[in-house]
Amino acid sequence: MDIWGTGPMENEAGAAFADEVMQDGAFALAEAFDVALDPDTDFLAAEEGHRTLAAAEILAAVLDGETLNIVSARLRSWVQEADAADLAPLRDVARDAVERVLGPDSELPELWAESAEAEEWIGEVQTLRGRLE
Repeated sequence: MDIWGTGPMENEAGAAFADEVMQDGAFALAEAFDVALDPDTDFLAAEEGHRTLAAAEILAAVLDGETLNIVSARLRSWVQEADAADLAPLRDVARDAVERVLGPDSELPELWAESAEAEEWIGEVQTLRGRLE
């Protein structure tokens, strides 16, 4: 999996997830959170973790209007046109899903722990989590 930065959209899975949102809208966001929180999943794979963080970033951008981390112009347009009131009910689920990505049964923290950018990545995720408060 290609990773070119510590941000939620700066990896292959996160960037590809943008296309899913463009096609399926809010359903794609909800599905990403549901996958992360599936009680039958004992270990959250890196790809699903990346998709979850990308979904959380997109939701946060819709809710707070901050699109700095949305690199796709098409997705930025979608975010700006999305109805925050319609997506607000996903906030709690998104926050729980981000917590799962950070948890001990998730591959991403293990992978980033071996990286020189580990602190930067955790800072990005914590900032994202704060935006969902």
